[in-house]
Amino acid sequence: MKPFPALFSNLKSAGSLVLHPSPQTLKPTTKSTLPSWNSILLDLIHRNQINEARHVFAQIPSPDLRLCTMMINAYSRNNRIHDALNLFDHMPHRDAASWNSIIKGCLDCGELALAQRVFDEMPEKNVISWTTIVDGLARFGRVDAAEDLFWRMPKKDSAAWNSMISGYCCNGRVHDARLLFEKMPLRNVISWTAMIGGYDQNGESDVALRLFCEMCASGVQPTSSTFACVLAACADALDLCLGMQLHSYLVKAGYLCNTYVSTSLVTVYACCKQIESSRQLFYENGHRNVASWTALITGYGLNGKHFDALDEFQKMILHGTTPNQSTFTSALNSCCGLEALDRGRKIHAKATKHGFDIDVFVGNSLVVLYSKCGAIYDGLKVFDIMEERNLVSWNSVIMGCAQNGYALNALKYFDYMVYHHVQPDEITFIGLLTACSHSRMLDKARQFFQRLREDPLVNTKLEHYVCMVDVLGRCGQLDEAEEFIKHMPMKPNATVWLALLSACRVHLNIEVARRTAQTIFDLEPHTSAAYVLLSNIYASAGRWNDVAQIRVMMRCRGIVKLPGYSWITVKESRHEFVCGDRTHPMSKEIYKKLEWLSGKLKECGFESDKRYALHDVDDEQKEAALAYHSEKLAVTFGLLSTVEGSTIRVMKNLRVCGDCHSAIKMISKIVDREIVLRDSTRFHHMRDGCCSCGDCW
Repeated sequence: MKPFPALFSNLKSAGSLVLHPSPQTLKPTTKSTLPSWNSILLDLIHRNQINEARHVFAQIPSPDLRLCTMMINAYSRNNRIHDALNLFDHMPHRDAASWNSIIKGCLDCGELALAQRVFDEMPEKNVISWTTIVDGLARFGRVDAAEDLFWRMPKKDSAAWNSMISGYCCNGRVHDARLLFEKMPLRNVISWTAMIGGYDQNGESDVALRLFCEMCASGVQPTSSTFACVLAACADALDLCLGMQLHSYLVKAGYLCNTYVSTSLVTVYACCKQIESSRQLFYENGHRNVASWTALITGYGLNGKHFDALDEFQKMILHGTTPNQSTFTSALNSCCGLEALDRGRKIHAKATKHGFDIDVFVGNSLVVLYSKCGAIYDGLKVFDIMEERNLVSWNSVIMGCAQNGYALNALKYFDYMVYHHVQPDEITFIGLLTACSHSRMLDKARQFFQRLREDPLVNTKLEHYVCMVDVLGRCGQLDEAEEFIKHMPMKPNATVWLALLSACRVHLNIEVARRTAQTIFDLEPHTSAAYVLLSNIYASAGRWNDVAQIRVMMRCRGIVKLPGYSWITVKESRHEFVCGDRTHPMSKEIYKKLEWLSGKLKECGFESDKRYALHDVDDEQKEAALAYHSEKLAVTFGLLSTVEGSTIRVMKNLRVCGDCHSAIKMISKIVDREIVLRDSTRFHHMRDGCCSCGDCW
């Protein structure tokens, strides 16, 4: 790519941007000391006080065309198209501006058919009329109809060409847009900007940046909108070098006073993992509006700095800046990243207060948050009240039900999804197969997999085969699963074989486990999970010599087992535990409570399952080792630190062992509390001695 500063050699010297002034109260046009009716009306319209404006308008004896058109526009902006049409119908005279206003008003209010009818009835159409309806058709996805009208236009100005280019881009037809762009008799900066933005929005950010270079070389002067589009392309292409060069130019040219430009630059640095530069730019630039705050909060989330993201969200609230749906979405995503359910609930309350809880993007984030924190029923409540749902909404609720062990709910929501004519995608089928796997519904899984393969609109991916192997494995069909892998249309990777090896652990099939593990060693010799699983299988079967050989092999190959730990969040503070942990400040109280629980478990007839003690020691030592697993310590701490009767939520980075699963189920009955345990595979909702997994995990 040509060095960036040289690209500006053909540009005019850029000064500070001229921003549109805020609307001011208009002065009376008469010499009277009292403002005229016209001035009062204009002031009310500017203030968006539509009911008061309507009352004043009714007092004007003979409103002229200009005032009538202004009222039509005001009605349309407030989604009162019927009032606008009523006024339009009663106008004694109409000019092209009033016709164009009512067409645009219909489109802005979502009334495409009505806009087309008005356009057809318009006696003398001008280029603005044609451009407005072409733009409207494209906006509603009617690109072919927009294209037909565009070529029928008796006269086309640059705005008409630009409108059609934007219409193509908005509907994913960026190559058609480029062909039209090349045919344009006279391109302006809007044309170039539309094409640059179109390429970026359609996943061709590199092409967008090359086109910007062509624009600069041709001597076309970029505007603030152009720079915002180019910076967005830099962010998507992860082109930090070009972003920094742009930053330097924008400072010299004075463009950073434009909020959209500075906000886009914050996003560039965040996407390129330079979050401290984003923060520095945000605080040095001085802009404190919802867009810039949201960019910074989102940037922290993209960089995994979720605590910082939530801190900035709190600062934004204290600053008095009202969040929008994008801000709430980013903040909720950070809550999800931290599994901070309590903070998420508080942000949910704020979103509800501002009327965003029914927004599709905020709603989707809430469904995911509640699902990932084991509060699935709260997620279902959010989903049910959402006024608008998209594919992400349906996928989130199906996957949430699947991960939380409510397979029948997942299938029910899929039926609703089909009923509402929503086309499933690859993620939908992953959710459905996961639900079948976690509930051992093999026949259903076969049906969904067959449906997936027959659907021409969905691509069957490796992840679907992993899910199918998992279903077969959990259902004990290990030989069939092995054959299934061998006949896959794509080459299986270690993940597919690990799903089978995990099933061998459940069913203690040593022969299949040995073959499967060897295949994984050949594919990815440094995958620690395969060594650990095979070692655990040998240990459960009492084959300690084989266990020793696996451990020697791991040492020789420098493979380190991922340490298991559990954590629980209480009052927004995270507490982590490892097996036999005595470092916690409340260790004495935890172990004392755990001894009491152990006594209660024995009274209920519970016996430790020593197959899960993975060391060659006597039974008493095995029992002691099992008693102090990290998930049991975390649950015990939760019992000590939370309100009586409240739900305890514990997370674990590895799969929960069978002994802990059985013990915690019984503890839920002893203490009469719901205990939600999430391991690396799924959620377990334990209540009154039973688990949502039905002991199928």
